[in-house]
Amino acid sequence: MNSIILVDFGSQTCHLIGRRLKDLGIEVIIVDPEDVLSAIKKYQPKGIILSGGPSSVYEKNAPTINKKIFSLNIPILGICYGWQLTAYLLGGKVESGKKEYGPANLKISDFDSLFYGFPKKTSVWESHGDTVTKIPNNFITIASTESVSFAAVKHNTRNIFGIQFHPESSHTEKGGLLFNNFITRICKIPLVPKKINVEEIIQQIKEKVGERIVIGAFSGGTDSAVAGALVTKAIGKKFIPIYIESGLMRQGTIKRIKRVFPKLLGMKVKIIMAKKNFLETLKRVVDPEQKRKAIGKLYIQLFEKELINTPQAHFLMQGTTYADFIHSKGTKHAAYIKSHHNVGGLPKDIKLELLEPLKYFYTDQVREIGLQIGLPKDVVFQQPFPGPGHAVRILGEVTAQRLEKQVLADAVLVDEMKKSKWYEKVFQCWTILTNSKSTAVKGDTRFFGDVVAIRIVNSKDRMSASWVDLPYDVLQRISTRIVNEVPGISRVVYDITTKPPATMEWE
Repeated sequence: MNSIILVDFGSQTCHLIGRRLKDLGIEVIIVDPEDVLSAIKKYQPKGIILSGGPSSVYEKNAPTINKKIFSLNIPILGICYGWQLTAYLLGGKVESGKKEYGPANLKISDFDSLFYGFPKKTSVWESHGDTVTKIPNNFITIASTESVSFAAVKHNTRNIFGIQFHPESSHTEKGGLLFNNFITRICKIPLVPKKINVEEIIQQIKEKVGERIVIGAFSGGTDSAVAGALVTKAIGKKFIPIYIESGLMRQGTIKRIKRVFPKLLGMKVKIIMAKKNFLETLKRVVDPEQKRKAIGKLYIQLFEKELINTPQAHFLMQGTTYADFIHSKGTKHAAYIKSHHNVGGLPKDIKLELLEPLKYFYTDQVREIGLQIGLPKDVVFQQPFPGPGHAVRILGEVTAQRLEKQVLADAVLVDEMKKSKWYEKVFQCWTILTNSKSTAVKGDTRFFGDVVAIRIVNSKDRMSASWVDLPYDVLQRISTRIVNEVPGISRVVYDITTKPPATMEWE
């Protein structure tokens, strides 16, 4: 069987490694480290990849693997924690060092196998706190960075490799080529690229739902539009899409839903006006996790009320993607980052079974699916918007006044980005109403006003992102308009932090 076993040590990008391999047409089996030997016996893989993870190899109860795998003559690639664990188990030394997050310049000294076809220098993405300070016997260095001496190594006689960077990240320039080399040159697996099979997804929905009714959590964004289109194609009128007007969405959202989606998808969207409910629920809530959970709970309560009118409803459809799932600790050894209202924010006593047709797809794959099923580009290529909406873009308590400021500031940003033709060039842009205050002077009057932050990023899959170097004149127009058009704003700042270490959203 031409398969690869991917050992999941809890990396936030483990599933992304699997996705990169699946793009190459490779069968990937993701397993927990304690199950690796039984998986090898069952699947007879042509190669093994050890993922990264949040642990340190020297910590108590850190995930580990049986050393036998290194003597089975199966090619192994250890990534970040996977390489550190390899070194640790084979007699090397791992220490806590300078934390490295972001791009690094990789200098390559061996081009025979893993780095075949690479230039002498290439940009890679690092995200680690520990590092290997002594490599095991019979290993040699094949690449390094300025701060990491053993950025890539290989065994002298066995096909065992280790790298201290993330080839699965879209910010690693030649990451795809590295996986290609590992698969074809080291594991000796021929490549047969595989496209996403939309008909298969639709058939899976049909089989799961049967004759039962599905209520759809519909926001009008890319994820819910694609999920809704798939479910509509699968079960037709048995799907009832519902949009809850929370007041937390972007300006003009409800008008767009009323105008576009009934014609586009042939479905009548039921609209529930609930802005007052959400503001009341969020009153005096300042912790971001509590915000998400409160929003998730209220969404479900409102949906459950709809069951009175549709007592036969069995499923709740959500546009949850894998990026949402993994950030809410979707795997056994993953570190908890934050809940998503489609995942960790749902109450445990939910009375509806979840239907999440996009749960194992990333943003760019969701867009590919949308295009395949015929959705217009302006729907497919909308910028992502968080399910909890502006509530997680307002630091501190969400009040009617603060919500109005955030909605207006965000609308100004989007308007200027579109006018300057930059909106289509970036992955995502938004504002954050911070809980900081700053002194300003308007006219001859001094006042103490709110600070708005701007975040504009480029990303392929939301698992990593880089800030956009926007022209100063565009930034100046955005800033000038926000402080002049949004009441109570005294200052605008620009967030230039990559992901990682930062997450996309501030909360």
